[in-house]
Amino acid sequence: MNFNKTQSLATLALSLLLGQAHAEYWTPDELVTSFNGVSAQISRGELQAAEQSLTALQQRTEKNDVRIEQYQRELAGAYLKQGQQQLAAQNPEAASQALAKAKPYMAMAPGLKGQYEQSLAASQGASGKPTAKATPAPAAKPASQPQVAAATETQRRSDVEQRLQQAEASLAQKEAERVRLQKLAEEQATAKREAAAAQAAKLAAAKAAAAAEAAAAAEPRARLIDPTASSSSVPMPMLDANDRDSLRTLLDAVAADVVAFDCAVRLQVREAKDYPFVAALLSARIKKLEPGFNPQFSPVLKPDQEPRLVLSPQSNS
Repeated sequence: MNFNKTQSLATLALSLLLGQAHAEYWTPDELVTSFNGVSAQISRGELQAAEQSLTALQQRTEKNDVRIEQYQRELAGAYLKQGQQQLAAQNPEAASQALAKAKPYMAMAPGLKGQYEQSLAASQGASGKPTAKATPAPAAKPASQPQVAAATETQRRSDVEQRLQQAEASLAQKEAERVRLQKLAEEQATAKREAAAAQAAKLAAAKAAAAAEAAAAAEPRARLIDPTASSSSVPMPMLDANDRDSLRTLLDAVAADVVAFDCAVRLQVREAKDYPFVAALLSARIKKLEPGFNPQFSPVLKPDQEPRLVLSPQSNS
């Protein structure tokens, strides 16, 4: 009993979740619906309503939303067409009003600038001409039934042709918008690829610089000698002063340079008994740093000169 109740509750919960997900999936984007409404208003010639809708949409979209500019271009074209139609109907005042409404959007439609300026000049020229006094037209003769039927058929064909032209213009406009959006998407994808490549190159350069820095840091640094010279002299005055602690400290640094730069060592001392003593201390320190290193020592007896060590890097010999 309890099991069946639990199973029913679980089934109900799953159904509710699936229903909510389905509703969310099929809910159209509100902005897309609103933009489609603006397009429909422009197609129907409801330009003032389209302006109001587009102004409201501007408050709800990002500043750089390209769809706003697209429909501003459409409004510019629609008002320009309206002005041209009024000029053709010899109504310059209405044409000027339509062109004035197109003016705020012309910055978004540079391709229409030439037509706009021509139409504006035509409307201004037409409005400046003196109006001829109208002469009464002669009374028209009643049209015969065939004439009326022909006129009606002509009007019907004109209306059909106009609707076809409007439909073709709408399709062409939608196709142009599709091509523009596709081109924009391709440009954005290219920009992303280029940015990723630049970032990868930057990371590679940083890694190379880090590797070079690490290699430079790994190179041995001399403590007492000049590695580029054929030999370097290291005085040992503490041997004469019998300062064993200072001597051991000095030999620590000497051993590091001997191992790092593979140096042969000449031990210059005053007395023969000093050679094995200094050699033993230095050899012990070298073995501690590099057990497999085979030091090259040579004794030099100079009783009248200060004791010293002469280190010669083998790579410079």
